[in-house]
Order: sequence, then structure tokens, then C-alpha cells
Amino acid sequence: MLQLSDKGVRLAFIDAWPPGSRKGEPILLIHGFASTHAVNWVFPKWVQSLTEAGRRVVALDLRGHGRSDKFYDPSAYAMDEMLGDILALLNRLEIEAADVMGYSMGGRIGAFFALNHPQRVRSLIVGGLGSHLVDHDGLPDKIIEAMEAPSLASLADPAQHMFRAFAESTKSDLKALAAFARGARWRLSELEAASLRPPILVAVGTNDTVAGDAHKLAALFPMARALDIPGRDHNRAVGDKVYKTGVLDFLSGRP
Repeated sequence: MLQLSDKGVRLAFIDAWPPGSRKGEPILLIHGFASTHAVNWVFPKWVQSLTEAGRRVVALDLRGHGRSDKFYDPSAYAMDEMLGDILALLNRLEIEAADVMGYSMGGRIGAFFALNHPQRVRSLIVGGLGSHLVDHDGLPDKIIEAMEAPSLASLADPAQHMFRAFAESTKSDLKALAAFARGARWRLSELEAASLRPPILVAVGTNDTVAGDAHKLAALFPMARALDIPGRDHNRAVGDKVYKTGVLDFLSGRP
């Protein structure tokens, strides 16, 4: 658990190294909405795959999630607050620059981190998020309603049911998630997308109805390509072998 000295926010994180080594290029992993670093990256064996490939892996629980501090005012989840947490973590670990991979909401945060702190991002991997990075502000109001609904059984909308069921499965603080979703209204403009200079990989499941089009998003970046994850929806793409192989190939081939 890391306590950020300037504001006293406590963040849970892991700092994993390659087996038997204290060397390895760092990669920062940012999980999605209602998830945790463990659910998104440890259980699907991303941390294992990346460390075995010689990477130093840093993954955190975003504020409002997992074992990190919870807040109930949406202003606590403004973009500058979220990016400040990531910057403080990298500074504390003395990491000057890292590859960054985010999934879904984590991909949105990763893109804004690359925009605001380009010198700290060697490459960017946006998983589970395509064109909705530029044509949606974030989570729709119905997802907030799902977090505040009296029960899972009261939700008939499939998307609401999916997000609420996932939040309950991760034992999330539903009130904190509703505040997060209200505060996390961040849309990248096409002009901002065009200004991002690191190598970028956009990876989305072909059955993902949440993310938007991966190829449309990749076309907006100066140096990017799209990776289709065949037959996977938003949740099942996370641990897919095609996704992992594509990411490892991308990392090994980036400048």
C-alpha cells in the first residue's frame, strides 16, 4: 500500500520483477471500471506472462477500487486526480518512463496519461476500448444507475446487468463506483489523438459491444495498429491468448 504524501491518498499496488532478477523494462498496467489489479492482471496471468518475458510489472488498484482509498464525491475522480496518482506511483518507484497498458476505462486513463505526460510513456496499449475513446465521454448514465439500483435482479437492461454483476463479483464499493463514473467524464478529441506520438496498439474483441471500433481508433493515431481478438466479448477478451501474444510481439518490436 502506497500513501501519497501530498494528499494522503492510499493506493494498493504490486511491483513484480522477472524471475530471479531485479532487471527488466517496466510496464504499468491500469485496470478497468469495477475491476482490480488482481482481477484484471493477476488472475488472467498477465503478470506472470509479462515477468516471464523479462518485464518489470507495476499494477495498481485505482482510487475507488479494490484495496485503494474510496471517495464518494465525483470530483475526487477528475482526470488530474487520477493522473496524479499514476505519476506519484511512478515517481515513488523511480520509474522515469514505462510502457503503459490499460483495459477499458484503464485504456482511457492510459491515453490521457500519454497525452499529459508524454515523456513518461514509451508505448501505449489500449485494450477493450476502440472508437468510444473519442466519441463517448466515458461510462453512460445507465451504468451509474446500475450501481445505484436496489439489486441486480431489478435490472433488465443487459449492459446494466453485466456491469452490476461484475461489480458485485469483485466485491466493489458500489457507491464509490457510482461517484467514479460521474467524475470520469473524459473524452479524447481526434486532435488530441493525432498528437500522441508513442507506438500504440489497440486491442478489442470482435464480439465486444462496449468498446467501439478498434480500427477507427487506431487510424487516428500517428503510429498505431489494431489487434482483433477473435470471438471474444468485452469481459472474455482480457485473458485471451491472441491478446497476450499480440501485446508481447508489440512490446518486443517497439523502438
